[in-house]
Amino acid sequence: MSPPLSARFDAALAFAAELHRGQTRKGTAIPYLSHLLAVAAIAIEHGASEDEAIAALLHDSIEDRSEAFGGAAKLRETIRARFGAEVLEIVEGCTDADTIPKPPWKVRKEKFVKHLETAPPSVLLVVGADKLHNARSIVSDLFAAGEDVWKKFNGGKDGTLGYYRAVAEALLRRRPGRLSEELVRAVLEMSALAQPPKRKESP
Repeated sequence: MSPPLSARFDAALAFAAELHRGQTRKGTAIPYLSHLLAVAAIAIEHGASEDEAIAALLHDSIEDRSEAFGGAAKLRETIRARFGAEVLEIVEGCTDADTIPKPPWKVRKEKFVKHLETAPPSVLLVVGADKLHNARSIVSDLFAAGEDVWKKFNGGKDGTLGYYRAVAEALLRRRPGRLSEELVRAVLEMSALAQPPKRKESP
């Protein structure tokens, strides 16, 4: 069971809203904050501490908002000063790149999957919550828009599916339990929806 959340969480929520204001979910008009709220909710439902819940709200901050904030070093120091070293450590563990421009997509993702093999439990929890919400969103989009969904992902269909399968397998090994199992199910559904429909044989 997750402990009660304090004013620190409220402050982190306000900070996340400030950092990501104006940012939307890829290929949509949905405010990006919706994703951060969903990831925090999933993490809390799976027993997150307050530090882990705060890190869930801020998990994309260094990767996506460093440049807008004045640089990764400044953002890191702000997170450490406001929310503590443990929160910063988790956020850093969820970050696959903090440089502009970012390294090539495949290089980043392969490195991140390898990182999961030694990442601490708190990082695995937040990454699991993040990927679960993303996978569920992709499944929903596949139902609504079909194959066009893959056009908005840098890895395309094959790269994106391969990445999510690799993350799900790593988390199932490192953090077995309901969260990882739910991610595996979501990735399996994503994979099934990505398969082209079978042609009916002519009589």
